[in-house]
Amino acid sequence: MAKPEAAAGPASASRLLESLHAAAPEMDPGVLALALEARSCALDSGTAAGNRLAVIDYSLPSTQKRMWVFDVEQPGLLYAEHVAHGQGSGENMSNRFSNVDGSHQTSLGLFRTAETYVGGNGYSLRMDGLEPGVNDNARDRLIVIHGAPYVNPEQAQRQGRLGRSYGCPALRPQVAREVIDTIKNDQLVFAYYPDDPWLKGSRYFGCGGRTARQILADARNEASSGDAVASAAAGSQTASATL
Repeated sequence: MAKPEAAAGPASASRLLESLHAAAPEMDPGVLALALEARSCALDSGTAAGNRLAVIDYSLPSTQKRMWVFDVEQPGLLYAEHVAHGQGSGENMSNRFSNVDGSHQTSLGLFRTAETYVGGNGYSLRMDGLEPGVNDNARDRLIVIHGAPYVNPEQAQRQGRLGRSYGCPALRPQVAREVIDTIKNDQLVFAYYPDDPWLKGSRYFGCGGRTARQILADARNEASSGDAVASAAAGSQTASATL
């Protein structure tokens, strides 16, 4: 099992967020900031975790890439992929989440990856949910990462959504094994949706003194300010070039 790392200080955390968002600029910076906060809180509480972080943004439609896998030690993006949600969670947009067996709904929150195995869906990765009442039934529910032929982006464009799982974050078969091998054995997976009870109640938000909503807003505002500065600078350079 991986040893707990020391959580980054505010300046280091800010630089890490900036580096990772630069690697995945299409991603909501607030969601990324929240994932990094959850990881930091987990490390502070003694949770063992490796240097890979997978982030899933279930507020996005299934027709878009909405899973990103990062290296946080040598900051960079490793994968950006489509990922399925559960049949009980919605059609193209997911808006219902559960920790209950038989619901066929996806679970939110912070997970730690565990062992691999070969089952009915081929090579698969077990996960342990770290949030009581939110996702801690993941192992018993067989919520695992696996490949599935219904995760087909081209078909999704034609039918308006990806195929759906029984709650698992399923991936394209072509990349499933390599993604699984990248994030197996004590890496963290963060699954997001703007669910108020979870955002207010998760023990993995607030270690730095800010609420989840504040973290989301601060990161989004900072990214918008940076974009505005970059746009103004580009405009100034264009104007200078025409003089």
